[in-house]
Amino acid sequence: MKITALAGGVGGAKLAHGFSKLLDSNEFNVIVNTGDDFEHFGLYISPDMDTVCYTLAELSNSKTGWGRENESFNVLETIKELGGPEWFILGDKDIAYHLERTRKIKMGYSLTRTSLELERALGLKHKIFPMCDEKVSTFVDTVELGEIPFQEYFVKHKCQPIVSGFRFNGIGSARITEEAKNSLEQADIVVICPSNPFVSISPIISLEGVREILKQKYVIAVSPIIGGAAVKGPLAKMLNELGWDIHPRSILRMYQDFLNCFYIAPEDFDEDIKNNASGIIVKEENIFLPNINSRKKLAFNIINHMKEIQH
Repeated sequence: MKITALAGGVGGAKLAHGFSKLLDSNEFNVIVNTGDDFEHFGLYISPDMDTVCYTLAELSNSKTGWGRENESFNVLETIKELGGPEWFILGDKDIAYHLERTRKIKMGYSLTRTSLELERALGLKHKIFPMCDEKVSTFVDTVELGEIPFQEYFVKHKCQPIVSGFRFNGIGSARITEEAKNSLEQADIVVICPSNPFVSISPIISLEGVREILKQKYVIAVSPIIGGAAVKGPLAKMLNELGWDIHPRSILRMYQDFLNCFYIAPEDFDEDIKNNASGIIVKEENIFLPNINSRKKLAFNIINHMKEIQH
């Protein structure tokens, strides 16, 4: 069985971590959002790629979910002393990773080749693909500040501005990489991890041809909303400000044209979501993923569901 996951951010990385513990390198790949990528101090930074890679390599900071464990911040402290911008927190080990990525890209390597080489250096056995090699930049349209880059909204302004929309600059000329496309086409299941659908999943499925591939696949999604709240990040706030219900039914609505099965928390299961699923299987499951055991259990249950469907 081959599974390809679509992921971005901490929630997506957690479920991908579970699958990586159960499936061999030829059975599981991840395609990651790169709409969050940006340059800072001249370094090419890919936050979602880094979060997924660090999590699968078991190097991530368990308290924050992003960055690296046992990190030092000597460079950042010196930047503060010099009066430089300190809003984006970079640890020393993290900076080394960005330096090497930037060096390879300046040598002419594609983002995909660069990422795969860095993953091998981290000892990762599963391939983690960027969604595209071209630059795509997520912008958040806000009431107070107008349109601002996602990282400024997310980190600098701590998600406080009121959201009125999103734009993926460059998405029209970007193309899903051959590696990522092949991974999707060869997959028996595509799993949409519990990532923010607006800013982590939408950039991936907005690439030309991706929705068409998904419509031909068995697609399973895991809700990033549990009990009227996002486990992590600004999704609940975004849903509210855009006039959507803070409930898995809103996520179902976003994915309904290609979705086959949807995992939600037991407390969110009601007759309304059951009656409006339009042929989509809705499964009640513990989708809170604080540790490796819960991640492996959910991944195992998803794999078992697919085995049942195939028989």
